Amino acid sequence: MADRRLHVFHTVARLSSFTKAANRLHMTQPAVTFQVKQLEEQFNTRLFDRNHNRITLTNAGSIVFDYADKILSLYDEMESSVGELTGEMRGVLLVGASTTIGEYLLPRVLGAFRMAYPAMKVRMNVANTRDIVQQVENNTIDIGIVEGAVHNSNLAIRECQPDQLVAIFPQGHALAARERVTPGDLLDCQFVLREEGSGTREVLADYIREGGEDPNKLDIVMELGSGESVKGAVESGLGVSVVSEATVRKEAQLGTLEVRPLEPALKRSFSFVHQKQKFRSQAVERFYQFIQEQCEKGDPWGQRSSPAHDRVAL
Repeated sequence: MADRRLHVFHTVARLSSFTKAANRLHMTQPAVTFQVKQLEEQFNTRLFDRNHNRITLTNAGSIVFDYADKILSLYDEMESSVGELTGEMRGVLLVGASTTIGEYLLPRVLGAFRMAYPAMKVRMNVANTRDIVQQVENNTIDIGIVEGAVHNSNLAIRECQPDQLVAIFPQGHALAARERVTPGDLLDCQFVLREEGSGTREVLADYIREGGEDPNKLDIVMELGSGESVKGAVESGLGVSVVSEATVRKEAQLGTLEVRPLEPALKRSFSFVHQKQKFRSQAVERFYQFIQEQCEKGDPWGQRSSPAHDRVAL
């Protein structure tokens, strides 16, 4: 492992927080502070300015950070090259996933990946699409998997799997009597939606706009931070929503939610996102290959195949 102090310092600097760095590194905050203090003692200078619970790099800290970035990147390349030679893949893979993927789909894939590569450690962070993309931009994760559109020319984007969205209603709702629901129908309902920055929310707005309606006319009565809370609110009769079909199969079978397809159908693609210029470790490349192999088998997320889930090659 590269100099532990350098790795800890680099993480604190990237996240601009000792607390966040401690969580990311699975260390206590005092341990993180101690490692940074040791590095400051080695260089006999402060590396961070600490003002009102906010930290910034000093001039010396900026120099150390730039070199640390190069050193740690070279270390990753070295580890990958040796791994290719010996045939053993080990290390840490930092994966970020938007909420729908992280809560419902990715854990199964990561479990299978870990079984195939037991020497690998996988750490997953779940947030909305906007936050995951930002983490990729800031280089705090190796790769992101998101369900929303990504508009950033500095990032590489690979579509990995399609997803179909459906309308959900509480039992007894008037629209549940219909076989399909249109964008215009949705404007007549009180809506429970994910927060701003959610990929599902952005896709829904585009869908309504493409249907000739104004998404700003949606009667949003509640905004929630997770798919589970959205489903719970709809079950309680607080409104209707649009969610990934993959997230409501259990509720549809149990009859706790009314689930209806949209007309026209609303589909999107889950996508891998990573930095174009960053060296991709053997672990990241193998993860790509692993998902691609699952796609070729026809069921990468452990779902039952259906016409609504036509495969998309990586």
